[in-house]
Amino acid sequence: MTISIATILREFTYNGMRFVDPGPAFTPDQVRDLYSAQYPELTTATVDGPEFSGEVASYKFVRAAGAKGSHA
Repeated sequence: MTISIATILREFTYNGMRFVDPGPAFTPDQVRDLYSAQYPELTTATVDGPEFSGEVASYKFVRAAGAKGSHA
C-alpha cells in the first residue's frame, strides 16, 4: 500500500476576480486583509469557504450587504 500526500492549492475570488494566494502562512482572513489595501470594500467582507474541488480549496470574499442612509 502506497500513501501519497497531495498539496491543497488555495484559490481566492471576489466579484469575478481571482487573487493569488500569498502562501499557506496566511490565514484566509489575513489574505482578505492583505488585498483590502487595494480593494477597500474587502474590509467588511466575510470569507466563505473553503469549497473543495479535487485538490483546490476555493474561498470567496463576500461583501457584507447593508442599507445606506437614515431611511433604512
